[in-house]
Amino acid sequence: MTLVMSADEREAFLAGAHVGVLSVADEDGRAPLALPVWYLYEPGGDIAFITARDSRKMELIREAGRVSLVAQDEEPPYYRYASVEGPVVEVQDPARQEDRVTMAERYLSREDAAAYLEDTKGVAGTMVTVRVRPERWYTRDYTKR
Repeated sequence: MTLVMSADEREAFLAGAHVGVLSVADEDGRAPLALPVWYLYEPGGDIAFITARDSRKMELIREAGRVSLVAQDEEPPYYRYASVEGPVVEVQDPARQEDRVTMAERYLSREDAAAYLEDTKGVAGTMVTVRVRPERWYTRDYTKR
């Protein structure tokens, strides 16, 4: 028996509402930068996340041109994760308001999403949406044991 997820399983898992950990290569001699992100994904599509245009993360993404993202379910006694790597295929500058709303409502209640969007409206124009095309997948699903 394999613990590796099938293509359908991994895409369905990644489409779930997990906080992802995004990693991008850093300068010579430094470990990759790894940070938590909210993201959007639909099976067969690209991964999207929103970040600040002038952030260290975005600077490194522009330099590297590719990232990896891992999503996990750490609920005991079984653990699952999907790690995906791929090239940045688009940077939408600025991020569209409807993408910000969709992202906020994916991770927060409607009321909390509205409050978050109101609290961050002053920086909305500085945010960009990054789209990544999944190329390489690494997965494990210990619920298959």
